[in-house]
Amino acid sequence: MKNNLHELLQWLKPETIINTGGLFLISFVIFAETGLMIGFFLPGDSLLFSAGLLSSIVNTSTGHPYMDVNIWLLLTTVSSCAIIGNFTGYWIGRTFGPKLFAKEDSLIFKRKYLETTQAFYDRNGAMALIAGRFVPIVRTFVPVLAGAIKMDFKKFALLNIAGGIAWVFSMTLLGYFLGAKFPILREHLEKMVILLIIITLIPILRTFLKERKLAKNRENSN
Repeated sequence: MKNNLHELLQWLKPETIINTGGLFLISFVIFAETGLMIGFFLPGDSLLFSAGLLSSIVNTSTGHPYMDVNIWLLLTTVSSCAIIGNFTGYWIGRTFGPKLFAKEDSLIFKRKYLETTQAFYDRNGAMALIAGRFVPIVRTFVPVLAGAIKMDFKKFALLNIAGGIAWVFSMTLLGYFLGAKFPILREHLEKMVILLIIITLIPILRTFLKERKLAKNRENSN
């Protein structure tokens, strides 16, 4: 069991994904994380950052970037997949919404994921479709929630496109420009990824603790 978990974690490393499948696998991972509920554990932020960084740093032994893909091709392809992913999530929520909220916990699905997303949506309203792009787990379930509550599709489409472009471009270009400015970061990529994961998990932790406190207050008031 431990060996299988270790092997899974190795495959989920951004650099492994990039080296194994390049632009195709990056695009699929981003689509799955934003469009398929089982993709909530995939490394979206760190994958975009790593792809940008590795596409700007030249491998001295080959004379080509570690990820030899034009940055504009990377940005347009992956942002398109992020947008299509959210449209898929919206369709899932619109079609199966009530059943999803009645679904019991399983090894992969947890009701608290939807509840945390609901809390995030309640605080941010429709703009959660943009802000939620930058929050792990929330970016997977917020389009599903939008579909389940039958949010106006034109409004959803506009926010989806804006959010997808903002998320992919900002995370990828952050890595790209840092890599171009500080090529030595290639040697510390794993540490950078860990730091990025910690930073992006902070909003989720804050939302969870806030909701737990509100639930406790409601119990005490009753």
